[in-house]
Order: sequence, then structure tokens, then C-alpha cells
Amino acid sequence: MKKKFKLQDLDCANCAAKMEERIKKISGVNDASVSFMTQKLVLDADDGRFEEILDEVVRVCAKVEPDCVIIR
Repeated sequence: MKKKFKLQDLDCANCAAKMEERIKKISGVNDASVSFMTQKLVLDADDGRFEEILDEVVRVCAKVEPDCVIIR
């Protein structure tokens, strides 16, 4: 399943790159793209575990950029 999410308060391109790199390492994630310019996350992950994977993505992003919020 592939979904797009709006990011709020993503402050730097370097943080976006770190987030993307760490999201791609999560089990069940097929692909991920974090764009600083558009403030968007595109997540492609297993259909059956999508919500569980998204919760893990939120935790990973909070570690890299505590102020960043993923709008579901």
C-alpha cells in the first residue's frame, strides 16, 4: 500500500534525509520518500501491517526531528 502524508514543522533537508534513511530500514517498508521542499512523506509498506508500520515511522521521525508531526 502506498500513501502520502503531510509533514508539519520539518525544519531541515538533512533531517528529512536522515528520516528517509531510517524509515527505509523498518521491516515491512518497501520504499519511502521524505521531501523537505514539499513537506511530504510517501510511504509504501505491507498492506496487512500498514498501521503498525506507520506507528513505527512516527517514532523514528520523532527521534530525528522531535518537532515534526506526520498528519494522518
